[in-house]
Amino acid sequence: MSVLQHDKIAIVGTGLVGATCAFTLADSGLASELVLVDVNKARAEGEAMDIAHGAAFMPPVQVRSGDYEDCAGAALVILAAGVNQKEGETRLDLMNRNMAIYRQIIPILEEQCPDAVFLIVANPVDLLTHISAIMLDHLPSGRVIGSGTVLDTSRYRLLLSQHTGIDPRNIHGYILGEHGDSEFAAWTLTSVAGMDLMDFCHQCGACDRHLSDVVRNEIYQDVRDAAYDVISRKGATYYAVALAVRRIAEAILRDEKAVLTVSTHVQGYLDLPDVSLSLPCVVGKGGVERVLPVALSGEEMLLLHASANKLRAALDELNL
Repeated sequence: MSVLQHDKIAIVGTGLVGATCAFTLADSGLASELVLVDVNKARAEGEAMDIAHGAAFMPPVQVRSGDYEDCAGAALVILAAGVNQKEGETRLDLMNRNMAIYRQIIPILEEQCPDAVFLIVANPVDLLTHISAIMLDHLPSGRVIGSGTVLDTSRYRLLLSQHTGIDPRNIHGYILGEHGDSEFAAWTLTSVAGMDLMDFCHQCGACDRHLSDVVRNEIYQDVRDAAYDVISRKGATYYAVALAVRRIAEAILRDEKAVLTVSTHVQGYLDLPDVSLSLPCVVGKGGVERVLPVALSGEEMLLLHASANKLRAALDELNL
């Protein structure tokens, strides 16, 4: 059995997302060793070389490509592997192809990294997280997580920042549910300086427009459709998701007990079905250590259940 190296990270899949995650993590100073693995070995080698060539400008880190056995001892395994959807292909077809990939690689990774936290980044992230958790069902469930709505939440805070004129780091709020079209903004949980966001906008007069239902719906739609908007312009999203992955990695490797909306198994929580989706979670060295209770409004609770039911229907189609 390999010995756990607390600051070693393995990234499987070096497409645009995986490679950008590798660059962001190398520059963060979090890891002493970063191993890149891809079925296209030349691609992984080239990405590792390109990042490593910046050694004089980064904190010390060994960046290299390798095979699955080179992942041995990693504290964090990031799964960015997956195929893209073909023209005319259904989501179910795509999921079946990605399931086949994960069924091949996860048993190998588990053997090499038995004590790692597994972070799923590839889409559809909630379904792949759930499938991975099933394959790793003898591990504590919190050690198999997805990037979830961490990025969506950042987009939400950015738009609220633009609306209020407050630094997004000082706006607290969440996008919950599926990382996808059924996600929703938890307005009830959104605050600035301890004040409910609606009260803040009303009392401070810092906003050009009050946060009406129309404005709130515009913000929500812009968050939900953000990836589509970026993809229509440049073909893919990868910078912001890499920063989201870095944030999750920080919480895990530094055992921060940070509250992040990662995707995790939630069966029975708030009477939800057997799915994986995003709720505020305490994230530390064990992955998800707690799913926090949330005081949602009645309407938001309905949206959460609708999102969970949508994911459950997709899993049922896959006979999972």
